[in-house]
Amino acid sequence: MAQQKLVDAFVNEVINNSEFEATDHIYLRNYVLRLVGDETLDVFTKQTGLLDLKDELVKQAQINGRCGETHDEQDIVASQLMELIVPRPSQVNRHFWETYANISPKQAIADFYALSKKSDYIKTRAIANNIYFPAKTEYGDLEITINLSKPEKDPKQIALAKKQKATGYPMCQLCLENEGYLGRIGYPARSNHRVVRFDIDDEKWGFQYSPYAYFDEHCIFLDTKHHEMQIDQETFKRLLTIIEKFPGYFVGSNADLPIVGGSILTHEHYQGGRHVFAMEQAPIETPLSFVGFADITAGIVKWPMSVVRLRGTSKDKLIKLATKILDKWRGYSDESVGVRAKTAGEPHHTITPIARHRGEQLELDLVLRDNQTSAKFPDGIFHPHPDVQHIKQENIGLIEVMGLAILPPRLKDELKEVANYLLGQPNQIAAYHLKWAQDIKRTQHEISSTNVNSVLQKEVGKVFARVLEDAGVFKRDQQGHVAFLKFAKEVGLK
Repeated sequence: MAQQKLVDAFVNEVINNSEFEATDHIYLRNYVLRLVGDETLDVFTKQTGLLDLKDELVKQAQINGRCGETHDEQDIVASQLMELIVPRPSQVNRHFWETYANISPKQAIADFYALSKKSDYIKTRAIANNIYFPAKTEYGDLEITINLSKPEKDPKQIALAKKQKATGYPMCQLCLENEGYLGRIGYPARSNHRVVRFDIDDEKWGFQYSPYAYFDEHCIFLDTKHHEMQIDQETFKRLLTIIEKFPGYFVGSNADLPIVGGSILTHEHYQGGRHVFAMEQAPIETPLSFVGFADITAGIVKWPMSVVRLRGTSKDKLIKLATKILDKWRGYSDESVGVRAKTAGEPHHTITPIARHRGEQLELDLVLRDNQTSAKFPDGIFHPHPDVQHIKQENIGLIEVMGLAILPPRLKDELKEVANYLLGQPNQIAAYHLKWAQDIKRTQHEISSTNVNSVLQKEVGKVFARVLEDAGVFKRDQQGHVAFLKFAKEVGLK
């Protein structure tokens, strides 16, 4: 393959993938040199793809002293380079809503998704490093991911971050002010980031994709004002409005309390996408019928967590019934199963809601959450218990509630050592995996080099199912079922 000048090759790709024209070539070359150094002008490359050329330029920026060696410093330069193919926010929004109105909402969404990938805002190459496998359980095929996409902070980066003066801007990583933000050590570069604006009644909201997506078209809907998350009647109204505005997408919210909430509780936002999760495919196990809502199909879902599903064509009726269930749950206690609305005045109850279309009908899944702690379970009573924390100890948020495990990167190497242990080979198995591995060895009588990975994947799936069962407030036994129905009666069963 013939070599070509690196800077000019990148500029040609920018012109091919943007609204720039051949007349802009010299301007673009000088813009690139401003970032990576004039010394790069006579550097040659065999690379041809836009992202590979970008990577080469970042390396040259390092060589020329234009950026440091940490990931954050390199990403700041990379994002500025990729911003060249991203139109201004006003243009992105104009294109989105003109396409939405004149062609179709589906095409508008597809175009914005394609732009977010092409510009390397969605880190498709990093996401491809994640380990993924399905796990058959009594609740359907749960999905297991070991998250390897997000770069780990190295000691040099941590040291540099400590030296930086805190600015408080943007206030958080979900604020609208991230659009086009340069970034800094310890805070992501967002030069190539764009947000589509839209209205929900009188509120201004934004639509963007997740840089490190966990599933198909993983997107975020965010309030343009910075304020804490809150689950209330307006939440249900917004979720149902969003799935009308963005057809083909589900949308859900993390809970608004610590332990049972997500990683960011300081900014009102929801997550959505085009993915079909195991929970969506789970059937209603126990039908329910609520007084005054004869036209709403309802029931308890066959799922390890405690889920009430509502389905109907009336948006107003769904919102009204969901709000009634939330209000009842906020104040509901049942000592027989350890469910307490408050202790010492601290509220414990909230809901993780998910909205989607089911054919012509609207559907809401309401997952009951309780964030109590105790001396026995200081991390949370309805949280992964200590015996499964060797696999998963973090909060169970929206994505995992629906059946997709996001497991820590340490497991990539740790599970290899567990496999070596199961095969009787030299190993460095972590002490916290040992009992689990011994149990597997005792129950799985035929483990070989050809099946050890599939055995481990199945066992990890079992652990994740247990994790979700731990998070269920009404357990899947006779006592738990009776208690669940008792709560449903409080809401108003027929």
